[in-house]
Amino acid sequence: MMRVISFCILFIAGFLSAKAQTPIDAIIAIIGKEIVLQSDLEKAYAEYTAQFAVQDEDDDERCAVFEHLVFTKLMLHQADVDSIVITEQQLEGTINWRMNQFLGMVGGDARQIERHFGKSIAEIKKDMRDPVRDQLYIEEVQEKITANIAITPSEVKAFVTRVGVDSMPMVPATYEFGHILKTPPVSEAEIATIKERLESYRERVLRSEIKFETLARLHSDDPGTANKGGRLGFVERGVLYPEFEAVAFNLRSGEVSNVVKTRAGYHIIQLHERRGESIDISHILLQPKPSAEEQVRTIEFLDSVRQVILDQKMDFSEAALLFSEDPNKLSGGWVINPYSLSTKFDKESLDQTTFATLSKLIPGELSTPVVFINDDGVTSYRLLYLRSRVAAHKANLVEDYDVIKTAALEEKKNKAIERWVLNKVKTTSIKIHDNYKHCDFVTRWQIN
Repeated sequence: MMRVISFCILFIAGFLSAKAQTPIDAIIAIIGKEIVLQSDLEKAYAEYTAQFAVQDEDDDERCAVFEHLVFTKLMLHQADVDSIVITEQQLEGTINWRMNQFLGMVGGDARQIERHFGKSIAEIKKDMRDPVRDQLYIEEVQEKITANIAITPSEVKAFVTRVGVDSMPMVPATYEFGHILKTPPVSEAEIATIKERLESYRERVLRSEIKFETLARLHSDDPGTANKGGRLGFVERGVLYPEFEAVAFNLRSGEVSNVVKTRAGYHIIQLHERRGESIDISHILLQPKPSAEEQVRTIEFLDSVRQVILDQKMDFSEAALLFSEDPNKLSGGWVINPYSLSTKFDKESLDQTTFATLSKLIPGELSTPVVFINDDGVTSYRLLYLRSRVAAHKANLVEDYDVIKTAALEEKKNKAIERWVLNKVKTTSIKIHDNYKHCDFVTRWQIN
């Protein structure tokens, strides 16, 4: 099976010294129109050794990293042959989704991410563009190769028999939970103040007193764009809020919109450039904040709901249906994992605050009110009810059939991709530097 190296090697800079006989910028592989430089390998190997704590230089490990790079270039070559197109909408959507994942892991604190990488959010997203685009090309090619591959229950059982119970993957601890959500109301006076501020910003820009991007950096509540002057870049229809797009796509170049309301708050928008059905825009977002009194009232309300449940006057699902403001409360209050579409969450799919709360509960226990910030940046409060916790364990067919099925299916797909590679190298011009012709994959792939 082809060895898989983490794709994060494309994100991390830093490299080791190259072999003396190979200049750092020498081309060490040519795959169609694609090339691999010695510096590419050094960067990738440096990240690999850091990620897996490899202490000593290991030629086999270096060859494995090199194999991954050649494989990646072969996929990109095929994407070019197949004329696969990755739109700006796909690229921006994927980058924003990943950034939201990062933000969720640190409780929405963009500054923590910026401190970790030593760069602004805008710079991080800019650095992500090329590697994310390449990954999207590779995913498209692999999807075409494996699109018709399925797996049967008998193949899943055969996979377990062949791999062995002791070699089954570890399943991390998982949590099933529900919540009762309530958002503190925002006063009309606060909303009016927000609108007035945005209208004053617009007037100042129109009078050329200050640049739009300066106001965005100083005042915008959007952590993803404030540091780059509110710049969203080129977007196509269907990416942003419908009411936002309805205004943005009707602006003229340089025009600043009136105040626009969305789920995230209130915006003004500036159009920079139009290219066909794509527009380059910036925005300033202001989010109305509930008063301290309303926040206290919301917490007290949830405390009273919690007491009703503790007094067994109604069960959790009944209370969720009656009191929760979550649109999905008809599910009984149970929260659905947006990544797996199941009710199970592991630590990596939970934000820090939620995980910290759930890890202290026992099944059947209800938390006190905790703060919750949704994807739109709106602050709410909620009660968390831990339905079940399953400790980390080796996967088994009874509890983890879907996990094992996924592993078996991935193995089958990897074998299909390996067969595809063996056939593809016969019809693709591939040249490998003499220093690396001893690598196992060169013989295994039968590269001349």
